[in-house]
Amino acid sequence: MTKNTILKSSAASEVSANVLVDPSQRDTHYDGNVAQYLCDLHDNKSTFDFCGGMMFQLVLSDALRSQLGKVAAAGSASSEQPKIAPSNQGLMSTLPGYEQSAAADNIELFHGREVRKVKDAAGGMGFVLHLSLANGNDVEGWTENEIAGYDGWKHDVGRVWRTGDMLEEEGFRTFREKFGPQAFALHHKFYLHYDGMDRMWLSAEDGCEGTPSGNDGGMVGKLKNLLGM
Repeated sequence: MTKNTILKSSAASEVSANVLVDPSQRDTHYDGNVAQYLCDLHDNKSTFDFCGGMMFQLVLSDALRSQLGKVAAAGSASSEQPKIAPSNQGLMSTLPGYEQSAAADNIELFHGREVRKVKDAAGGMGFVLHLSLANGNDVEGWTENEIAGYDGWKHDVGRVWRTGDMLEEEGFRTFREKFGPQAFALHHKFYLHYDGMDRMWLSAEDGCEGTPSGNDGGMVGKLKNLLGM
């Protein structure tokens, strides 16, 4: 598959942008089926607004999309449904049983990457949040080197950002085919939590986080539109 087809879903389901963004409409539509919500965010090339305007497209690996699709089909009562932490657990370090490790379970904790310089990423900024299947057979999953060297509780400065050729040498053979020749990445663990307004946030272990946006470019995008940029 080419990069452009991979950044789209092979089993896309169109959902109203308001359902994906507005908490009350989201809850009515999904009724606790978080797996379906994540699939729909991916399928609709939804963006997450980080830092008031850094728009990251959510991209699930094929293996994680397939896994979440099966969980979604099983319904809201499935024991494998992803968990969304309450608003008083706004940092990963506040989760019960938290430990600084590479461990993830695809329910409460997820393996992911912050990918930069992705051509044609939704949001127009070249940013992607790539979540993959942990502890499973995922050709897009974390490499052995990423697992062994994981230190995502530290600040980005000083951590190892991986270029496309590095990731391909380590085992993610299709990284540049998927994201483009200039793309590079930093791996993070992620979890989901609510805030006081019932919005859902996708949060990295270092505290950087974003919430689903209306794909309007956030505050930065709105300012550019006003200025005719």
